[in-house]
Amino acid sequence: MHMACSFQINSFTCCSNDNNLKTWPFSPCPINFKDSKFMGKSIGLSTDQRSFSNGNVKAPAKFSVNAQASLCVSRSMRWWEKTLKPNMIEIHSGQELVDALSNAGDRLVIVDFYSPGCGGCKALHPKMCQLAESNSDAIFLKVNYEEHRKMCQSLHIHVLPFFRFYRGAEGKVCSFSCTNATIKKFKDALAKYGSDLSCAGPAKGLDENELMRLASVGEISINVPKLPSTSEEHRREDLVVSAFV
Repeated sequence: MHMACSFQINSFTCCSNDNNLKTWPFSPCPINFKDSKFMGKSIGLSTDQRSFSNGNVKAPAKFSVNAQASLCVSRSMRWWEKTLKPNMIEIHSGQELVDALSNAGDRLVIVDFYSPGCGGCKALHPKMCQLAESNSDAIFLKVNYEEHRKMCQSLHIHVLPFFRFYRGAEGKVCSFSCTNATIKKFKDALAKYGSDLSCAGPAKGLDENELMRLASVGEISINVPKLPSTSEEHRREDLVVSAFV
């Protein structure tokens, strides 16, 4: 009797260049078969024969399991942690993101949305470290899409790698996706918004609507009214537009 069990593999949209969006799978996750379970029952694999420990069903000698998980990377392969600079900060929650932006003063803040399974993100990482080192006055906040999916989706991040630039009282000044092939886009934004600017007043950080969305999914703790559904939002926009036609 042939039996196989499989695990669903997750994927996301990874931007390999401006005109080519590809789906990059995550790294295969090795499965430990010892004391594993299938359909709620234990599976035991011995060296001389592979059999299910609950009964009399035996698998053939070439018993194989096709298993892939969303994220299983060994410590030695954690490329996103290598060669980080002091001004590159990993964000661990929505509240950390809000606080980091609010406490940045008039410094340029670049939020880098990435995923460990994104080939474009991995290829761009060394260049980001170099740019962070040569622009030590800027703050680079790194957000792991896989660990903070709800946060990223609330901020409408759907393509990786993706960057948002924030500066003092102006708040968000630009946002875009880029790769090694289009790194000039990033450098141009860095040159434009990295110079000294007059940003009187406290740092704005996220927009009010973005804060409301983060609160609505439990990423931050503030009292906000219930957000309208997408269809309701579109209906209200249509009503506003029709009023001026």
